[in-house]
Amino acid sequence: MKFFPTHRKQPRNSGRSGIRAAVVLLAATVLTAAGLAVASPAQAQTRTAGIDVSNYQGSINWTSVKNAGVQWAYIKATEGTTYKDPRFNTNYPAAHAAGVIRGAYHFARPGSSSGAAQANYFVSNGGAWSADNLTLPGAVDLEAPPSGAACYGLSTTAMRNWITDFYNTYKAATGRDVVIYTTASWWNTCTGSWTGMASKSPLWIAHWGASAPTLPAGWSSTTWTFWQYTATGSVSGISGNVDRDHFNGARDRLLALANNT
Repeated sequence: MKFFPTHRKQPRNSGRSGIRAAVVLLAATVLTAAGLAVASPAQAQTRTAGIDVSNYQGSINWTSVKNAGVQWAYIKATEGTTYKDPRFNTNYPAAHAAGVIRGAYHFARPGSSSGAAQANYFVSNGGAWSADNLTLPGAVDLEAPPSGAACYGLSTTAMRNWITDFYNTYKAATGRDVVIYTTASWWNTCTGSWTGMASKSPLWIAHWGASAPTLPAGWSSTTWTFWQYTATGSVSGISGNVDRDHFNGARDRLLALANNT
């Protein structure tokens, strides 16, 4: 992603930089919003194309995006407790109208305010979930900031507590398990290789230029749900580079995650 105030990520993970990854065999389980849902071998080998965007991409023609084969998108909504992406209110309904399964994401700033405060800000500014067959659970973007301490000055214990606070608050407000976007290196460093979220949150892993993503502690015993595999993708309807992603399964499994079924 890209930062806006800087936005969302970029380096990272937000994730992105690399070449399109080759298709590989995946494990036979797919993490869903409620926990682990068993996928058949055929499903495990299927990926559904997606993107993630923010103000950085400028104006987007969502009908062209959908016609290009993109089935889903995560769209930046908020950052910290003071920033709302200026294109969110345009992108979010426009993606829905084009038939793109959409979700909102929040760029976390764990050093500036509590997990609860940021989760509430996210929910109040576009991150709430709706059972409309086209809305994914919200995602929290956990990665190093564009400048400053990678772990925001928090100890591993404090970071775990912040993430738990965000998760619990989001779950109470929406009934959904928040999706966690991160890289293996950031997660293992800043949470101390914590395994405590893998049984709760679907993983959105950022790993560019790899044939298969390296997974953070905990999820290595399950698998990824979303994989951001490049920051330099291209899609009809978007000018310039865009993050490209895979969903680990076919469209029917993606809709099951969206609908919490």
